[in-house]
Amino acid sequence: MKVIIIAAGSATRLEKVTKGKPKGSLEINGKSIIQRQIELFKKYNIDDIIIITGPHKEFGISNVTYVEDTNYENHDVLGSLMAASNFLKGEVLTCYSDLLFDEDILKQILNFNGEIGIPIDLDWEKKYIGRIQHPKSEADNVILKDTAILKIRKNISNCNFNEVIGEFLGPIIFSENGTKIFVEKYNKLKKNHQGNFHNAISLSKAYLTDMIQELINNNIKIEPILIHGKWIEIDTPEDLRKAKKLFF
Repeated sequence: MKVIIIAAGSATRLEKVTKGKPKGSLEINGKSIIQRQIELFKKYNIDDIIIITGPHKEFGISNVTYVEDTNYENHDVLGSLMAASNFLKGEVLTCYSDLLFDEDILKQILNFNGEIGIPIDLDWEKKYIGRIQHPKSEADNVILKDTAILKIRKNISNCNFNEVIGEFLGPIIFSENGTKIFVEKYNKLKKNHQGNFHNAISLSKAYLTDMIQELINNNIKIEPILIHGKWIEIDTPEDLRKAKKLFF
């Protein structure tokens, strides 16, 4: 198993705090976000860590592989992940650099034995109570029916009576065949796709959620991992304050 941490963003909503440093280097009670991630991964014997960098590269972490996304200004998260496509082989877990989750959630993710799985929180709405700077409308939602993911995009507010809405945390776990499916599909799209791509204006501006929806629409099984535990995406100063109360 290897982990690919996507850290190529500009952290615009936290730039007064980051001061030109990558968002993943922000300290939460004495340890950076990425340091906390890596320590947790290594606790489960995951030592093959790849960090995708963009405009900011000063992580100060050794014994990892850095991949520079030199084209970060011209694409979004999906394109940044594919800057490390040479490492998308075998069993892989992808992760955003601004995400913290506890050991219980990591165990639930690593216990997945399908081809492509995504962690989903069904108890997500309470996390947005009092959250002003990053409202509920910005959540990456999914619609689930039984164990099938039907739809994934931001701000899903209603569903049918036999369906439920959850929130996608951000990581994706792949089996060896799962990474092959993902990369092959992306490469075909890059050669042939034109125009809008799901909720993005183009493939180059796509998020991971757009690619997941594309796979679902092509009858490629994306399985939900229903998680329970502490987690937070640190996107605003408000999130940063909350993270310091959740993770010691």
